[in-house]
Formats: sequence, structure tokens, C-alpha cells
Amino acid sequence: MQYIYGPVPSRRLGLSLGVSPIPKKTCNYSCIYCQLGRTRRMINQRQEFFPLEDIVQELDTVLGKQLDFDVITIVGEGEPTLYSPLGELIQAIKERTDRPVAVITNGALLYDERVREGLALADLVLPSLDAWDQASFRRINRPHGSLDYEKVLEGLTLFSVAYSGQLWLEVMLMEGVNDDPESLALLSGILNGIPYDRLYLNTPVRPPAEADVRPVSRERMEEAVALLGGIAIDLLVSEGFYSELEDDYEAVLGIIRRHPMNQHEIESFLKTRGREEADPLLRRLREDPAVAVHFYKGYESYRLE
Repeated sequence: MQYIYGPVPSRRLGLSLGVSPIPKKTCNYSCIYCQLGRTRRMINQRQEFFPLEDIVQELDTVLGKQLDFDVITIVGEGEPTLYSPLGELIQAIKERTDRPVAVITNGALLYDERVREGLALADLVLPSLDAWDQASFRRINRPHGSLDYEKVLEGLTLFSVAYSGQLWLEVMLMEGVNDDPESLALLSGILNGIPYDRLYLNTPVRPPAEADVRPVSRERMEEAVALLGGIAIDLLVSEGFYSELEDDYEAVLGIIRRHPMNQHEIESFLKTRGREEADPLLRRLREDPAVAVHFYKGYESYRLE
């Protein structure tokens, strides 16, 4: 499958059937914490990267398999609001299933009225907000040169006021970057001006784009939860991975193309397929030049480069 993947586990959404309308690592941010690595194609111009009808046709094929999933999530390998017919894609999905449609976005393009109109059709929208001014915005999210923090924040605020669905904000906290009391207080002030339904506080759990990015301590996360009033994502539990591919190695490659996995997740995934021995497959991953292997937080993590 080129555009549809999963279902994959999501600690916020349950089992998520993914839709990827954006080429790999195409974004208007290059966040220091991105689990997909650095952005290779930095753009801020919306395009129809892939024909809408091709994505919808592939979705029809997958839905015909009667897979078990909780939500259809548009996110994939880049920033989904860069896909110009996003509204039409959401509408087509909603015509084909009664499962909720979620869009995970960095929110950078919400200043564009056409983006707000398209996203308004989704049941859930999950924007990120990690910074409080232009300097922190450039340091953390490393945005496209045409993006201005105040303009981005204004767009998010406009959308949040008008949107009738569920708006779930996410803040990525990193040690020594935005987890100190002053930074948290500044983030709190920004959040107070945005109506939202839920706030999730996250910290890197998979290898980030930059090696010096570190997750926050449990104590600091608890302080952030107390101050910001959010939910710590690392306390949530997710379901397992799924692939329709029969070959175990190809199945794992298909997953890590869009969703990095650590060695324990791969072992659990193989057990669901009746395989008790994971070492041969893990060795093959380490030897595959197309696979990036990172040692992070005491275990190996794999993603397709």
C-alpha cells in the first residue's frame, strides 16, 4: 500500500488506520524532536502531491478487508495540511466509514482560511504547540522561513474558536529546552488564550531528529501536568501493530516506513503472528542499509530512511 497503512497503535486514539497524503519527510517544520528524522523537503506551498482518487481507491480496498480499527488518522510522513485537497479527502473518508476522522498537524497553516475550512470537516484535530515566541519557535520547530510565530498562533486561535469538533493540543517537552518553570509558565499563558478539549503533554520516546534532545524526567513531567493541566501521554497504554503482509520482514519494513518501532515492539508484533524468535529479523534489520538503527533510552529503535 502506498497511502494507507496500519492499523497502528496510538496512545491517544486507540487503533489507528493511517492515511498518508504527503511524500516522505515533506514538511514546513523540521522539529528537533521529530521521530522521522530531519525534514528533507522543506516547503510551505500546498500541493496535490498524489491524486485524490488514487488515495480514495486504495482506502476502498483496505476498508473492504473489514479490519478492526478505532479511527482513521490523516498524518503519514509529513505535514498533512500541505495536501491541497485535504478537505475533499476528509469528506471522501467520511462518506465511506462511520469511524471518526482525525488529523494530526503542526497547525502551522491554520492562518489559511482554506486550511481551516478543510480541517473543520474532521471529527478530531490534533495540533502541536511547543513554543511561546519566535525565538523558541525557531529553536524547537525550525520552521520554513516564511512562517512567523504570531501568525501561526493567530491561525490556531481562530480555528479553535470556530471548530465544532474535538480539538486536542499536544506539547512536546524536552529537557533543558522547554521544561523549565519559566518556559512552562510562558506556555501556560499561551494555552490560556486557546479553547481546546484536551491537552496532551509528550516527551520523546523514540530517537529524535537531533541526538542531544532528551526526554524530561518523571518529576518534571508531573510538574508540567500540575501547571498546565494536561495529560501525560507516556502514562497511556496503546494496542499492538498490524500488517496485512504475510512476510514478517516486509511487514516490519512497511510499518517502520512511517512509524518507528523499538526492539520490544517488534518482538511483541512477531508474537501476535505466532513467531517466538525475533533475533534473526532484528539482525537482518541491523544489516539493512535502508534501515536506520538508533540506540535510545536503553534499547534499539528502527526506522526506514
